[in-house]
Amino acid sequence: MTTVDSPTPAPSPAGSATPSLTDTPHVDVPVLETVLLGRWADVRRQARALAAREDLHKIEGQPWGEHRERVLGQLHTLVAEDAVHRAFPTRLGGEDNHGGNIAGFEELVVADPSLQIKAGVQWGLFGSAVLHLGTEAHHDAWLPGIMDMTIPGAFAMTETGHGSDVASIATTATYDPATEEFDLHTPFRAAWKDYLGNAALHGRAAVVFAQLVTGGVNHGVHALYVPIRDEDGAFLPGIGGEDDGHKGGLNGIDNGRLHFTHVRVPRFNLLDRYGAVAADGAYSSPIASPGRRFFTMLGTLVQGRVSLDGASVAASKVALQIAVTYANQRRQFGSGTGEEEVLLDYQRHQRRLITRIARTYAGSFAHEELLARFDDVFSGAHDTDEDRQDLETLAAALKAASTWNALDTLQECREACGGAGFLSENRFTSLRADLDVYATFEGDNTVLLQLVAKRLLTDYANDFRGIDFGAMARYAVGQAADRTFSRSGLRQAVQFFTDRGDQRLAVNALREEGAQRALLTGRVEDMVAEVAQHLRAARKLPAEKAASVFNSHQHELIETARAHGELLQWEAFTAALPGIEDAGTRTVLTWVRDLYGLTLVEENIGWYLMHGRISMQRARTLTGYVNRLLARLRPHAQDLVDAFGYQQAHLRAAIATGAEAHRQDEARAHQRRERANGDAPVDEKVLYARESRKRGA
Repeated sequence: MTTVDSPTPAPSPAGSATPSLTDTPHVDVPVLETVLLGRWADVRRQARALAAREDLHKIEGQPWGEHRERVLGQLHTLVAEDAVHRAFPTRLGGEDNHGGNIAGFEELVVADPSLQIKAGVQWGLFGSAVLHLGTEAHHDAWLPGIMDMTIPGAFAMTETGHGSDVASIATTATYDPATEEFDLHTPFRAAWKDYLGNAALHGRAAVVFAQLVTGGVNHGVHALYVPIRDEDGAFLPGIGGEDDGHKGGLNGIDNGRLHFTHVRVPRFNLLDRYGAVAADGAYSSPIASPGRRFFTMLGTLVQGRVSLDGASVAASKVALQIAVTYANQRRQFGSGTGEEEVLLDYQRHQRRLITRIARTYAGSFAHEELLARFDDVFSGAHDTDEDRQDLETLAAALKAASTWNALDTLQECREACGGAGFLSENRFTSLRADLDVYATFEGDNTVLLQLVAKRLLTDYANDFRGIDFGAMARYAVGQAADRTFSRSGLRQAVQFFTDRGDQRLAVNALREEGAQRALLTGRVEDMVAEVAQHLRAARKLPAEKAASVFNSHQHELIETARAHGELLQWEAFTAALPGIEDAGTRTVLTWVRDLYGLTLVEENIGWYLMHGRISMQRARTLTGYVNRLLARLRPHAQDLVDAFGYQQAHLRAAIATGAEAHRQDEARAHQRRERANGDAPVDEKVLYARESRKRGA
């Protein structure tokens, strides 16, 4: 995986140049909706039909105890509707459809995020751990009960003292060959398993991650299937726990803590696909490297991050569809014509919403590529070690980008709808509260971006393996020359000379697909190279000093990974454009892609100027051109959000029902009648103006 190389440019739509701003295209909403539904369109439609059912919807303000029981019942509904079995083996009643499973699952967020996440705990974490870490014997023993909810379960990985640092968890599973059992033990309070869905009330079993010790050797983190409650819901001997209590969101899920005091677990219960213990205590694994084994086991559970990426994109779409619908109906302040303006006619409102439409489209297309990559790996179509590493890196980058974007979009949409946006009936505050934790679970976003950055650095280093000294020297000279070219202002001078001070030439340069790609990829490449050069000396330092050097550049690492994630989204958007057959729709989507790319440049304009990647002339024209794109896209904003395909049963927001348009029409009709009948009182300002004119005369 060469993550920072510029890919081959995609052909321009219909073989033409970037569409002109003088074109007047039309968006074919049904065509665009089908494009956005993607490869698993039928599964998404089925899932949306299910998510439209009132019995699966969140009841705003419902007491959290009742909410928990409602969501538990909803999981049984999903079982009855065969909505959760797609990823499981066909021989057990599943479909072996991994990409389709995620595509359907993530749509549940529009019904109730608690439902989506609790379903994810049961089948995406607990069930998937048994499926991917266990053997066929484990599947036969437990998957049928997991699939039909006979065995509600928890995924016990995170500990209070070690959140994202899974390798350092302290719970131990020590093998006793005399009894052929593991002694599962929590040695201190910080080692309690924490924040676990299904742990507080509903779970009857858990997949517990612990340090596996046999024969006096710690073989690292492994997973065991552990019953935790009896049929009456009481903890089994040696097992205890607590309720995490009320949370900032997702209160339909019974998150809790678990701890274990020398609990005896049969040897069979070790999920031993990647690490087995024989009756005599001998350890064996098909993966010799302990580090690679650890990451392989955790990598099988990557679907949690994949689904959060998709669910966050879906939530952003719902928010934008509500906010844009309202902004196209709500009127406020006049323009001197006697008519108040709809909110979306104001440039600042376009900035608030249309730029986020562009970002969400980019996230949607990138998620479709991630789903395809995920399905390739788990179906076995492309399942090499490198394929899995690529999937892990892509999932980490996109999960961080889309979860942060969802929180930003929900907040901006809330504010853009004023006081109406703060009412629970319009869903923004509830959705934002529920999605808040998406940024820190299944991997804290900051930690995930650090992993992405390390992969970028690894790939950067790998580019030079096997290269002879002469080639390396030429590369170093070239890099030095490029930096000199950029930072001396020569690149800017060339751009200025090319533009010759003509704003139109500067705009034409910015709107070209190749120019946008060069700006976005150039930033990532420069950032990776700079960090790599700073960290190069750390390889020869003692571990403690090397860690200090790494820590001193942590901010740059994370910003590099974030820029890489944004580039991936832009590339996915660009790759999707040639596949849109309707010319008008393709033209509008090209403008949306341009808006996304250029707002990324605009947001980081200081970096581009400091690194000589853009001239002052082009920087000055950038904001003006973005504003022109906004004006051109404004008539298409409603079509763009309607193409997301969500119906009123999904939106469930009073301000998106047309009620606001009815109120505005009623107000305007009343004012027209008053003016026509002469019943309207004279405005004091009009009288004042008349008197002023008389005095002036």
